[in-house]
Amino acid sequence: MAVSYNKLWKLLIDKKMNKTELRDKVGMSSSTLAKLSKDQEVAMPVLERICKELKCDVGDIMEFVE
Repeated sequence: MAVSYNKLWKLLIDKKMNKTELRDKVGMSSSTLAKLSKDQEVAMPVLERICKELKCDVGDIMEFVE
């Protein structure tokens, strides 16, 4: 199974936030942002910080796809 972060990008649009703003607010590295953009696996603590910043659940920002 693969990971998709399409939900995250849609949520950012809804919140009028871009990827760079998210990176700065969450305190993640550019390489981690690149992994998210490429639908690669990211460490759970990073996902937790994203959810805390966006006030959502992990299921609201990612999903597993075939």
